[in-house]
Amino acid sequence: MHKGKRTILVIDDDKIFAQTIKEYLTKDKVEVFTANTGSEGLAIAAQGNIDLVLLDQRLPDAEGHTLCPAILKYGEQTKIIFITAHASFEGAVKAIKMGAFNYLSKPFELEELDLAIGQAFRTMELERVEQLQRYQTDKESEEAVLVGAEGGFREVMDTVQSAAAVDAPVLITGETGTGKNVVAKAIHYRSAFGHAPFVSINCAALPETLIEAELFGYEKGAFTGAVSAKKSIFEMAQGGTLFLDEIGEMPLHLQSKLLGVLEDKKIRRLGGESEKPVNVRVIAATGVDLEKVLDKKFRKDLYFRLSVIRIHLPPLRERREDIPELCRYLLTKIPGGREISLPDSEIERLAEYSWPGNIRELKNILERSVILQRGQTLRPSELLCLPADEPEPALFETGHDNGHIKPLVDIEKDYIKDVLDRYSGNLTKSSKVLGISLSTLKRKIKEYGLK
Repeated sequence: MHKGKRTILVIDDDKIFAQTIKEYLTKDKVEVFTANTGSEGLAIAAQGNIDLVLLDQRLPDAEGHTLCPAILKYGEQTKIIFITAHASFEGAVKAIKMGAFNYLSKPFELEELDLAIGQAFRTMELERVEQLQRYQTDKESEEAVLVGAEGGFREVMDTVQSAAAVDAPVLITGETGTGKNVVAKAIHYRSAFGHAPFVSINCAALPETLIEAELFGYEKGAFTGAVSAKKSIFEMAQGGTLFLDEIGEMPLHLQSKLLGVLEDKKIRRLGGESEKPVNVRVIAATGVDLEKVLDKKFRKDLYFRLSVIRIHLPPLRERREDIPELCRYLLTKIPGGREISLPDSEIERLAEYSWPGNIRELKNILERSVILQRGQTLRPSELLCLPADEPEPALFETGHDNGHIKPLVDIEKDYIKDVLDRYSGNLTKSSKVLGISLSTLKRKIKEYGLK
């Protein structure tokens, strides 16, 4: 069977009829096979994917309708057009019940056959598109997992649940890499309209003119190059969610148009004369503190309209207790990551790192370590880049005292004291240079009785 061609199988005991149909249907993009018994037909169906089967009711070795389950077992998407030469439709009804797509009664016109085959192929295409959409939806839904139930992130998860129960606008804030898009998807897929489209646009990734065309769409001839009409992303997200990432980068004049859409629930394409109603839930995200730029770079009225529900995502350095669970989850999403062991000592080192790139950086480090690793033990801490903006203190050199080796605990105590003295007791800078978390440093200060 040739790749890219439609495949049709004619199963009919009338050899002249089967050959005539084959000659009529064989075209550049259609390959036709014939069989004169049920067993011959099933043998062909078992060799590869058959798109369409023209199945006769009376065969030398079987009743046609009894073959439907076996044909569909070899190809779930195969369409069966049942053919009967009898006035009674009993066999056709049985075939439909057993999975046939349609039926024709002999004698039939070739135009009838063309119509039935066209309907079958169109249905197949629609089913494939639906399957792809469902696959994409399921994949995105699986990725919209919120990991971490400690500290401030517990509050985030609770707010996500509350936001999913309503359709009010949501504003998500947080540093780059904290997972704002994941939270937006989590809200969408936990909501009552999780089956509807989730459409996103990055306002910082597109030039000003293109953002306007994407947001509001345009009619044919609206501007040079508009050779055909284009739907707005509001229309594409109809009934679902529109995620506006980096909303703080949206130009001021477009902010006023966006506010109008949110208020009126209507949109007018560029070059259009009529307004179209839209029913879309808007979730916006930004890494910028919008309150500091209100009325300068961002409209105050739009800010309050978007932040009916507000969710702030803490940086990873403020939720270090979630790093072990995040590592385990992220490794399940990395090819080959499931089979690799991540020692507790590595997790401790990862938990002590400052993670300026947040969860995105953690994922990248894990991916790189999986690619570069040798054996079954992962060593991601070896790939960490320690900050270069702070001068590191010289290594403590008093490991020996009057010819005697000092205990490691004393060296650590003296080293921490030396760093604290060097940075005038600044715990944040000291923990950064030492490569440990602030909570770990505080614990050791208390343990060693340091000031």
